[in-house]
Amino acid sequence: MKPGLFFVISFCLSACTEMPTVQDRHIAAEKVAYDAGWQRLNLDAGAFVLAAFVPPDLPRSDTLTIYIEGDGLAWVNSYTPSFDPTPRNPLALKLALDDPNHHAVYLARPCQYVDAEDRKNCSTRYWTNERFAPAVVASIDRAITQLKQRYGALHLVLVGYSGGGAVAALVAARRHDIKKLITVAGNLDTAAWTSQQQLSPLTGSLNPADAWPQLASVPQLHYAGEHDNVIGPVLTKSYQNRFPREKLPEIVIIPGFDHYCCWIEAWPRLMTTPEVPLSK
Repeated sequence: MKPGLFFVISFCLSACTEMPTVQDRHIAAEKVAYDAGWQRLNLDAGAFVLAAFVPPDLPRSDTLTIYIEGDGLAWVNSYTPSFDPTPRNPLALKLALDDPNHHAVYLARPCQYVDAEDRKNCSTRYWTNERFAPAVVASIDRAITQLKQRYGALHLVLVGYSGGGAVAALVAARRHDIKKLITVAGNLDTAAWTSQQQLSPLTGSLNPADAWPQLASVPQLHYAGEHDNVIGPVLTKSYQNRFPREKLPEIVIIPGFDHYCCWIEAWPRLMTTPEVPLSK
């Protein structure tokens, strides 16, 4: 595996010099959720136990929006995979809390926020080269079905951030109840991404772009930041170009935004009027 992979592949590494502990990361995310009045759920989803945060007493509705987290802390340095992929900055959770429709829940990726016996099958491969493996997609799909049944929904909107965008697309490709697929800086063509960055392929992972025939009938909206150096507009367009002209998914490129800034601040507006150009 090329050395550059270990640095670039971890989407959520920050410039901080001091590494937060696993407990610190768990507590930080739980505080964000609890301060908003949301509660924690652990969902037994087959191969993995997946953490979710949901608002209490969420009323039943025909449509439920489910936010899927990014890859999190996949690597601690250029050569060492993280022991725990819980993100330092749970951006998808913060987007869910700011959802203007107020009928949303949040779903973490495998092995994020879980510990003890709930860490079953938590091999590092599931947040490195096999982060989009069939077993991962199947587990997320199963958890989504549980959330749908819990809230009596008929239709789903899936919102995925970064690597969570890949998972959201792969799940949408296997379901028939998706009202809309939305991604934010989503990794939608992993082969193009590894080629652009001169990285080793994500062996064992599925590529969302290869699922375009199943996704051609799904309404889609993909946000990309103009200055995103992790997953930029070129990669989003690579995914779009897989589709026939009459089925092209919608892309909105946001001026001034990058992989992290400034999605949270802009999110209520983006979910209400996605066609309005925004800047910092």
